[in-house]
Amino acid sequence: MTTPRIALFPGSFDPVTRGHVEIVERGIQLFDKIIVALGENSAKKYMFSLEERRRMLELSFAGEERIEVAVYNTLTVDFARTQGARFLLRGLRDGRDLAYERPIAIVNKYLNEEIETVYLVAESSYSDISSTLVREVIKYGRDPEGLLPDAALEVVRQKFQDS
Repeated sequence: MTTPRIALFPGSFDPVTRGHVEIVERGIQLFDKIIVALGENSAKKYMFSLEERRRMLELSFAGEERIEVAVYNTLTVDFARTQGARFLLRGLRDGRDLAYERPIAIVNKYLNEEIETVYLVAESSYSDISSTLVREVIKYGRDPEGLLPDAALEVVRQKFQDS
């Protein structure tokens, strides 16, 4: 019996974008299971609460039995180990993402030599979408339709309709 190929897809997902979903959907073709790992950093200011971000992720991947959502607040490699994940899945939009991700992958490998970082290059239609840009769209009262998965879009609309 072979060991299941479990990948961790870490991020803050503030909010989850169509680009994030696209990477996970392509990644599940390579792995037996993907854990979308929602990082929680108490020093960081988020637009969406932990519960809202978790809900967006769970709704976005509902019905996908090989994709689960988990929250963590430790080093990513330590969380990966507790989950039995030997792979870190990351999406790359451009060369700047690679320049940012490469040193992290090196340190993660140093901390856990069994971990492998796997990069998937974003589809061109998603390569310019970032959570930061989506937050700006929302901040200025515009509807982020087309930038977010439908499930996340509903959470965003509910949050800002009530405020």
